[in-house]
Amino acid sequence: MSIASDNPDIIERFGPHLAYSSDARLATGVEPDKLVDTHCCFCGQQCGIRLKVKDNEVIGFEPREDFPFNHGMLCPKGVKRYLQGSHPDRLLSAYQRDPREGFRAIPYPEALDRVASEITRIQSSFGNDAFAVLTGASLTNEKAYLMGKFARVCLKTANIDYNGRLCMVSAAAGNKKAFGIDRAANPWADILRAEVVWISGANVAECAPITTNYVWQAREHGAKIIVVDPRITPIARTCDLFLPIKPGRDIALFNGILHLMIENDWLDHGFIDEHTVGFEAAAEHVKDWTPRRTAEVTGIAERGIRQAAEWWGQAKTSFLLHARGIEHHTHGVQNVLGAINMVLASGRIGREYCGYATITGQGNGQGGREHGQKCDQLPGARDVSNPEHRAYVAKVWGVDPNDIPQAGVDAYEIFRKIDRGEIRGLLSICFNPKVSLPDNSFITRALEKLEFFVVIDFFLSETAHHADVVLPGSLQEEDEGTVTQIEGRVIKINKAVEPPGDAREDWRIIQDIAKQLGREHGLTFNSPREIFNELREASRGGIADYSGITYEKIERQYGVCWPCRGEDDPGTLRLFEAGSWNPIAKGAGPFYFPDGKARFNAAAYTAPAEDVDDEYPVILTTGRVVSQYLSGTQTRRIGPLVDQYPEPRIEMHPRLAEKLDIKDGDWATAESRRGSVTLRAMVVTTIRPDTVFIPYHWAGRRSVNQLTISAQDPISKIPEYKVCAVKLRRSNG
Repeated sequence: MSIASDNPDIIERFGPHLAYSSDARLATGVEPDKLVDTHCCFCGQQCGIRLKVKDNEVIGFEPREDFPFNHGMLCPKGVKRYLQGSHPDRLLSAYQRDPREGFRAIPYPEALDRVASEITRIQSSFGNDAFAVLTGASLTNEKAYLMGKFARVCLKTANIDYNGRLCMVSAAAGNKKAFGIDRAANPWADILRAEVVWISGANVAECAPITTNYVWQAREHGAKIIVVDPRITPIARTCDLFLPIKPGRDIALFNGILHLMIENDWLDHGFIDEHTVGFEAAAEHVKDWTPRRTAEVTGIAERGIRQAAEWWGQAKTSFLLHARGIEHHTHGVQNVLGAINMVLASGRIGREYCGYATITGQGNGQGGREHGQKCDQLPGARDVSNPEHRAYVAKVWGVDPNDIPQAGVDAYEIFRKIDRGEIRGLLSICFNPKVSLPDNSFITRALEKLEFFVVIDFFLSETAHHADVVLPGSLQEEDEGTVTQIEGRVIKINKAVEPPGDAREDWRIIQDIAKQLGREHGLTFNSPREIFNELREASRGGIADYSGITYEKIERQYGVCWPCRGEDDPGTLRLFEAGSWNPIAKGAGPFYFPDGKARFNAAAYTAPAEDVDDEYPVILTTGRVVSQYLSGTQTRRIGPLVDQYPEPRIEMHPRLAEKLDIKDGDWATAESRRGSVTLRAMVVTTIRPDTVFIPYHWAGRRSVNQLTISAQDPISKIPEYKVCAVKLRRSNG
């Protein structure tokens, strides 16, 4: 059996439309053998769902109304997620790539032997760091922990990073700089009675649909809803104040709002004096951000800026939410710090209905960045460069602290190192960089330079087409473990079916590789529960402390919010409450610094790395649509989701379309300094006239990441997906 990989035109033209829908077969009233309570496999909300199982196959679902976050509600992706398991593309055996014949199935032991021998050859010839590992934020906590340990203890390589580098790292860095901890400060229930809900750069209705219900409930209770976005997204259509910001100018708006809060004395002086430091420097920094200057830079009318500041400043309770719209920038961390400054100045945090949170994008976007698969991190959100942190984790792992590699490089820099010949081999799991990384023509060239590339996946992704060996991994429902959802709540994924064919659980594959290498020290777990119990110990005393969390407590409480430090600790639902204790401040205050106080930061405004000019006069921004998820590896194989949004389009304002003589449905070409893409035009009045939008879930010639720029935030190393310069023209398709 073989999978043809040498005809990209066929793959590109027909592949996405071959999504498998077994609705007709499943709508026959077949009674399931069992019902399994678990969670959706997609976004960071991790809604509860009950899967129907018949003959070791997921055949449908029922609403799971007992889970407190979604109470049975699901978005279109959640409703159809069960269809992927029976897709004919499901990998049932290991594969080896032949340059002439495509992929051919090989026995699993033979594949393991090839992987181990290539790792040994590369590391023996070029050093341990010549072999890298790329992982994903949709892995369970157990797998994320295992991948960090596998890279550092088995491979002894510094070069491990994950695709959360494309998602949450700007928010993480900003949270750590301001609060000393990286987690949503509040449960979503605190949205319900907030007087003002501020949403910046978050297409809530399409990217986190169940969160829409919380916002609408707040509105029903009288809340004012403020939405900041270059597009009138579905949530913006029902808001009270829409601020159509020019992409890349969010920090200017946040500074302008803080300026007006200070000018009108809409400040909580008691909170600022008692619980924060750095306010004077931040206040001095925003002196020049008058409403007029803010309006000129952001493209928002001055009256809208004043109204937003008044509502936010005078509220008694409030909740601020943001997502990738303010984070995918070369100044993403500064954007986050500017938003937090508004929250700290109001004093509305650490109490009921007064909150701040980042909307997590990936399935385990929170837990995936806590336990060691980041290039600079050890379990418990510990710092790999901190000697005390290294010593503690080394003791848990039974290794010498000096044997744990120091920090490696971020995911994009790994590809630069591949391009330079410094990295010769790569193992990837739960990551499709050929679609998801910017300037993906460069990524493709780098993949082809690898001497050896092994992928663990359940479908043959676009990236996996470049692999030398593909090992068949597991879908979420084929394993158990934990993930940490959008509120910081650790929840339990329950196994519904066994992996089909020769596919097996990812954690088993990783341990099989370690055993084949003869380096299985610390990688002989018999179950995810065993991995989790070691994770608990490795995180003990860290900022992300899971030591008091057990599978039983999770099931009993419908999840446990970390930190949770002991058997009698129910977890921490709301951070920063008065009198709360943390191991950093030790009673000095609720924030995670030695003095217990939060930090204001003077958030500097800088323009995007690539702004418009006469040659490339239009701003391109990217994002999601409701029926697709990340690089589309799963959702582009689910028929009803493909039907809902079958192909990407270039969304543009009628004024821009008229100028270019482009009509709705015409073929149009967007071109940047890196590449071009030709798609159908979608002419709408819900976008700024100087901006176009293209969703990023598609591959090949329809991939918007042919255009995007690889410039990165200097702190978080997140790429600037939300702004680059393009020119447009009508074309013939």
